Amino acid sequence: VIELERERRVRRITLVHRTARARGDGLAGAVAHGLRLATAEWVCVLDADLQHPPGLVPRMLERAEAGGVDVVVASRYCGSNGGTEFHRGRSLLSRVSTNAAKILFRRSLRGVTDPMSGFFLVRRSAVPFERLRPRGFKILLEILVRARNLRVAEVPFRFGTRHAGESKASLAEGIHYLWQLSLLRFGGNLGRFLLVGLSGLAVNSAAFVLLNEFAHVNYLVAAVLSTQFSTTWNFIFVERWVYGHRGLKTGAFSRFWKFAVVNNLSLLLRGPAMVVLVSYLGMEPVLANVIALGAIALLRFGIADAVIWASADTESKSRVFRYRIHDLVSVESDVALRELVPFRVDELLGEPTIRVRLGRLNRDQSDLVTMLSSLVRHIRYDEGLGRLGFAVDISFGKHVDIVAAPMLKHSPHVLYTNVVEPTLRWCFVERGYALAHAACISAGGRATLITAKTDTGKTTTILKALDGYQAAFLSDDLTLVRADGEVFTYPKPLTISKHTVAAVKAPLLTARERLGLVFQSRVHSRSGRRLGQLIAQFGLPAATINAMVQWIVPPPKYGVERLVPGVSLASQARLDRFVVIERGGLGEQTLDHDEAVSVLVANSDDAYSFPPYPAIEHFLHSGNGRDLRTVERQIVDAALVGVPAHVLRSETMDWWQRIPDLIGLSERHEGQFDPVGPAEPVAEPAA
Repeated sequence: VIELERERRVRRITLVHRTARARGDGLAGAVAHGLRLATAEWVCVLDADLQHPPGLVPRMLERAEAGGVDVVVASRYCGSNGGTEFHRGRSLLSRVSTNAAKILFRRSLRGVTDPMSGFFLVRRSAVPFERLRPRGFKILLEILVRARNLRVAEVPFRFGTRHAGESKASLAEGIHYLWQLSLLRFGGNLGRFLLVGLSGLAVNSAAFVLLNEFAHVNYLVAAVLSTQFSTTWNFIFVERWVYGHRGLKTGAFSRFWKFAVVNNLSLLLRGPAMVVLVSYLGMEPVLANVIALGAIALLRFGIADAVIWASADTESKSRVFRYRIHDLVSVESDVALRELVPFRVDELLGEPTIRVRLGRLNRDQSDLVTMLSSLVRHIRYDEGLGRLGFAVDISFGKHVDIVAAPMLKHSPHVLYTNVVEPTLRWCFVERGYALAHAACISAGGRATLITAKTDTGKTTTILKALDGYQAAFLSDDLTLVRADGEVFTYPKPLTISKHTVAAVKAPLLTARERLGLVFQSRVHSRSGRRLGQLIAQFGLPAATINAMVQWIVPPPKYGVERLVPGVSLASQARLDRFVVIERGGLGEQTLDHDEAVSVLVANSDDAYSFPPYPAIEHFLHSGNGRDLRTVERQIVDAALVGVPAHVLRSETMDWWQRIPDLIGLSERHEGQFDPVGPAEPVAEPAA
């Protein structure tokens, strides 16, 4: 037995020795080289000095294999962890460097609390090896920024005690890190731009001296005039040397006047700064001018790189996001749909079921589509506000085409919830599945559907039940139900409030996220939704107002793993119990089969009541002589056959305690994690 055990534990180890010449890219380059040589689907990177606890790796792998992520980061800062074992000085530097990265790369690092971590698990196929330019020892930051739109999950950890060796942190590595940030953010253009700026500084200073000291022009007027000389000088060299290789979207004259405007507007900053330096601090005007110019150099470069010399290629290439939902329905979208992130894929097999595009919806386009209406079914919802308003055009042909007004790019949650998801609902019905408005948890492969009217308290109930009892999470808001009684996960991010967060023990939210909940909860509350529905009743552009509000104050949405650390995830289960929760009254009531079916269908309808759904509802579910509402009810009816159904009423929202007793869940103990494998593909039901 011992010999067999030894054989089972044999592992192939590859040792790579890099020559001195190949080591210029530092530890990050060594890790990137190791990632290239690895053959497994998931690769773990961690320090060998045991400050990164190897015992955490199985939990990271469990989270990775549960699906929906490309990277699992062991974070020093997520949730209640909130710190490290470093001394105060190094801890402060660590925080500053982390925040600097998050400010420069807000989109790539959104939701990542520790992009500087050296302890992470990555899907090898997600690493963009051809784009990596590793330097120093911050390879995770390089991967997250170069790859973009990676799906990231985090697990908390604390550094172990160092027993030997020395830290790699040093002044040289700090300089390497700053240079890495600048190259990641601006590429090689920053260095050239700054060199041109230095030469322009010399031209500006020379012109300033001539005007101020020899021509006796007032120093503020001299600063304005000298700026025109240096602006022309800088433009010529930036145009030819810095951005001469880039395909640009505007003409040279347009770029020149924009560059001149930016440089002259900078005088609004330089002027007051020079007054303070010269009049109040007694500094020489020439030196004050140099300091003021240097202080705004980086700001000017940011505007030049992103706006004035913006690449036509970069702007014209719209990234396409693809999602495949249980091999039933696929979506291809110009806009990232956060609610579908667990189903994201790199490629689709064949044409998408639904294609979501951004485009301007004008009257000519509408007339053309009307002429072609004999070929495709088509509907438009337009609130008549032009480019600033909500408008969608939906057509049914070989696939469903959704064309959304450009303003919806900034409110992808509204685009998904109010347009894409209702369309998905009826696409699923056509394939024999009902997208039921119900949460779902399971234990031992037996699932419990929990439904309620919107804003009853379903999310809080689910989170507290998962936090306190042994159950796996399938869905919070919507669950896919098949006629044979199988249910499938639909793991949208949970929309929460500050009260929801207070209901669970240790949610992995940062202090900033918790503070944001105070404002987000007020906007995205029951009263906020009622106000929106009231606006719609008075014929006002409710969908446009809704999109703008959610652009300014995005809804607070978080994955369940951040709200209940260590939660088990399940992909499908067998429907075993159906529970309706209601506010008001007390006690429990048993529902007969027909009542249970009616409640679930009614609650599913209740979830889609906000514009534009009332206007497009009939088009989506009734066409080609078929009423999909009847089909949906038949699916739900068949799925609930023989399933016990209950109504739980409460004044105190104590459903989270009553449901586990009803379905026989055991209490969940701290540190207890049930391993869950990757989601299985869903097979089509037999005819």
